[in-house]
Amino acid sequence: MSGQLAGKVAIVTGGASGIGEACAETLAREGASVLVTDIDDGMGNAVAGRIAKAGGKAHYLYHDVRDEVSWPGVIGEAEKRFGRLDFMVANAGIGIASPLETMSLADWQRQQAINLDGVFLSIKYSIPAMRRAGGGSIVLMSSIAGLRGSPGLAAYSATKGGVRLLAKSAAVELAVDRIRCNSVHPGIIATPIWGKIPTGAEGNRRNAPIDPNELASAVVPLVRVGEAQDIANGVLFLCSEASNYMTGQELVIDGGITAGRRPFLRT
Repeated sequence: MSGQLAGKVAIVTGGASGIGEACAETLAREGASVLVTDIDDGMGNAVAGRIAKAGGKAHYLYHDVRDEVSWPGVIGEAEKRFGRLDFMVANAGIGIASPLETMSLADWQRQQAINLDGVFLSIKYSIPAMRRAGGGSIVLMSSIAGLRGSPGLAAYSATKGGVRLLAKSAAVELAVDRIRCNSVHPGIIATPIWGKIPTGAEGNRRNAPIDPNELASAVVPLVRVGEAQDIANGVLFLCSEASNYMTGQELVIDGGITAGRRPFLRT
């Protein structure tokens, strides 16, 4: 398949659904061979199958990003199957909503393990392979919650803020190897995660899932919820030569939320 990423190879963690799925399919459409990793085998295999059916190259691999022992095998699979590694899209993550006072240490630690430890491991184990390829681009999925505080999401915000500064430090450290590292900060995006967000201890669970469309209509200046493709377009940019002088930066894709409050009246 031809495209601006022809001959390149990507790993997308958490690639079975939502933003990860859109990233995997978008990179593949532009010619990259994609190793899709996730813990949902059914959906992950389906993503790889759709890419192949559309004429792209992809393979699915079960992968818990917290498991350090598995990481060399994941990188090795990408190199063995596709010959190299150019892009790491560290997308896997979870969110658990809970007030600080009632949040359990287990919920805090689970988010840290997946959202931050997993991202650290994705960088650590990509470096040797990207050196062998002559450089690369690492894209870390953060959030606007990593740019500002959010009530009930303190643990999630802590992990995403950590991802933001991890990207900057990695960018400076790895520039000598021609490896770029940037973070992406989605706003309110329509993905399956909204119906899956647990809310900590049993006594603090929501009665109904969060409706992203309702939330977006209240707070997003563009007055619409974002789509996973909006984020995938940004990831494509950060993997492409169009961004070859960008590293250590934050790509915010949020419909204007962090720019300021939405006006109540048109003037």
